Amino acid sequence: MKLSTKGRYAVTAMLDLALHTGKGPITLAEVSGRQHISLSYLEQLFARLRKANLVESVRGPGGGYELKRPATQISIAEVVLAVNEPITATRCNGKGDCQGGDVCLSHQLWSELSDQIYQFLSGITLDHVIQRDFVQQVAERQNVRFREEDVIAFG
Repeated sequence: MKLSTKGRYAVTAMLDLALHTGKGPITLAEVSGRQHISLSYLEQLFARLRKANLVESVRGPGGGYELKRPATQISIAEVVLAVNEPITATRCNGKGDCQGGDVCLSHQLWSELSDQIYQFLSGITLDHVIQRDFVQQVAERQNVRFREEDVIAFG
């Protein structure tokens, strides 16, 4: 299974929101700055995440995005699926038409792997990931760099 940029960036952006929960709405510019994801790409992803009821937007001054539910209730699988990223290891994306419209020899094997991957990602919430020591260390480094870049940019 290869997770595309869309799925990886959606998970990364949602982790960023989860890490900054309780600090008010987070702008996509902040996420973009910390995670080095283009703002226009984030806008596309967040339109899908909003449609899937994973995030909500807050308009006006001080606006941005917040998680719609607690990080303990949002699985990584939900995020990946919200941006239309299939969670499958099959060549045919689970359709069963891998070999000229028919199932190939290894279809069932890859289908079972897909089920395992889905179960794995369904069992991990945003909160599980952000509680990891390594993730906390990376987030702190990103926050420091982002603040430093802010100081340089705005004097």
